[in-house]
Amino acid sequence: MPAKQFQVAAVGTVHVYKRKGARSLRISIASDGKVRVTIPSWASYEEGLRFAHQKAGWIQTNLPPQAQILQSGQHVGKAHRLVFSVLPGDGVRTRIAGSEIRIIRPPSMVASHPDVQKAAESASIRAMRLEAQKLLPVRLRQLALAHGFTYNSVQVKQLKGRWGSCDSKKHIVLNLFLMQLPWHLIDYVLLHELVHTEQLNHGDKFWERFLECEPRAKLYRAQIRKQKPVLKAV
Repeated sequence: MPAKQFQVAAVGTVHVYKRKGARSLRISIASDGKVRVTIPSWASYEEGLRFAHQKAGWIQTNLPPQAQILQSGQHVGKAHRLVFSVLPGDGVRTRIAGSEIRIIRPPSMVASHPDVQKAAESASIRAMRLEAQKLLPVRLRQLALAHGFTYNSVQVKQLKGRWGSCDSKKHIVLNLFLMQLPWHLIDYVLLHELVHTEQLNHGDKFWERFLECEPRAKLYRAQIRKQKPVLKAV
C-alpha cells in the first residue's frame, strides 16, 4: 500500500500508510518501536502527519523501551554494581562476585559492543534474580503476616509486562525487575498481589482492602505506571 515516512520531534520516524477501506485515522506501534499511521486512501499524507503530531504524547508513552548502554559503575538492583574490565583472551566473560557484576572483555571489543552489552545484561539479570529470590519472599511473608493474608506459593520470574500476578489458587509470581524499584513501590506490588488472594478483580472491595493496608495505594499506583520492567542504564 502507498506510504511515506516523516520525522516527528521527540518521536522519530513515523510511517504514514494509505489504506483502501479505512474510514478514519489510526496509530499503531509495533513491538520493534515502528510507529505506523493508517489513513483513508482519499486523505492527504499531511493529514496523517498532523495526526501524528497531535498524538505525539501518546506515542511517547507507548513506545517500547529503547536499548541503553550499560556502563561500568552503575548500580543494578539493590546491592550490585557493574564493573567492566579488559583482559587478554577471546570473547566476553562474566562473574558475580559479592556485590560486583564483573564484565571482562578482550581489548578488541569496546564496552558498547553488542556482545559485551548482551553479556552485561544477562549477568545483571542473574544478579537481580538472586536478590529477588533472597529478598522478595521474605518481604511478602512479612506483609502477609502484618495484614492477615495467606497464600500458597511464591515464585520469582522474569516477566515482560507485569510486576506480578496472583491466581485463584493463591499462587503468587513476582517479577525480578522489582529489584530496580524503590522499596515503597515494591511493597505496593506485593500488597497488590496479596489483596488478590482475597479479591481477584479490581472492584470496590479490592480497593477497600488495599487502602486499608496502604492508604497511599492510589498515589503509588500513579508512580508505578511511570515505571517499566526493564534493565535501565543509570
